[in-house]
Amino acid sequence: GDPNAAGVAQSSDKMLSVQKNNENRWNVLTAIFCTQVLMVIGYCAALACFPDYWWTCTLCFGIPFSYIAIQNIYIDHDVMHGATFPVYEWQRFLTHPFADFFSLPWEEFVLEHNRHHASTVDLLIQGEFGWDPEEFHYALQQWAGPWGSNWYKYLLTVPFIPVIHFFGLNDTGSLFALEWWMHFPDEGAGGKCNKEFWSKWIPRRIKHNAFVLSLWACVWLLGTYPLGRPLSEGWRFMFTVSVFARIGYSAAWMFITNFTHSLPWNEFLAQDPGRTWPVLHNVMAMVLGGKHRWNEMLFHDVHHAFPNAVGTLSQRGRFHGWEKVHDAAAEVLHRGLWKPNGDEETQMQKTQKKRSLMMKQGK
Repeated sequence: GDPNAAGVAQSSDKMLSVQKNNENRWNVLTAIFCTQVLMVIGYCAALACFPDYWWTCTLCFGIPFSYIAIQNIYIDHDVMHGATFPVYEWQRFLTHPFADFFSLPWEEFVLEHNRHHASTVDLLIQGEFGWDPEEFHYALQQWAGPWGSNWYKYLLTVPFIPVIHFFGLNDTGSLFALEWWMHFPDEGAGGKCNKEFWSKWIPRRIKHNAFVLSLWACVWLLGTYPLGRPLSEGWRFMFTVSVFARIGYSAAWMFITNFTHSLPWNEFLAQDPGRTWPVLHNVMAMVLGGKHRWNEMLFHDVHHAFPNAVGTLSQRGRFHGWEKVHDAAAEVLHRGLWKPNGDEETQMQKTQKKRSLMMKQGK
């Protein structure tokens, strides 16, 4: 369990004692992968039948494909916080193969996310307890200090955030995998190679990425003879599929990584957007796949304070409805996430206190 949850009395609230259904969660993840495969095959068939309607076929495929990529990441996040081990061994290969041409295997995906939680407890103090694999993102968006007086400085770096996501500097991308592999596994005693590097980690990486490359090879082949093209032109079809996949995965990670950990976003939340910005609240919930997913954006601080005891708010919303989870998370904020220890309150604590007061007044 979480050290932050130690000593807390057992709650009788059913929302805090959800019966985990590992098979259901992994079935959803498997269904997403199968849907992605069928969509790619359907896109190929559409281009073969209607070669003169490339834009129509591509947009009808691409927009839903990007959308399901967003759902893929949120389900991945739900699974790693509640059902880490797949029901069947082969399911570990299906978690994010469309995200990039090579990436972290599932086990290391979970490990790096755990490292993120262990090192960054306060959303606005990244790497407080050690190296956070996602620190580079935070540096781009917060290097200039408070937003109000330094907004123009952010114009120099913030535009690069979607670019680096698109090219794979996120948890399921290739650039991020390279960054992680340069840090993990930790070296052995005396600077020697980790004793499990060749026996455990390298085989896992090879197996995972062999599957990923095989999948993309199949996508390449779909873009050749079925469309009347030579083998050398398969990249055209594969490139289009990859672009829309990257758009979706990048969007999901920007919400989870950048928005939730940014000072402007948390200051904005302190104004209670659910009450004063209802249109934004509803539109963004639709973009992410429902209000239970939007709760993950609104209460990411609660998730980081108790990543195991609370898990993901989107997953709890599936069982209990988004509104009950929303109200419970608001109550947690009102009570406070941290025990006072005499230190000066952090920026995050100040915004949380302001936000909880406004939410209470709005009821």
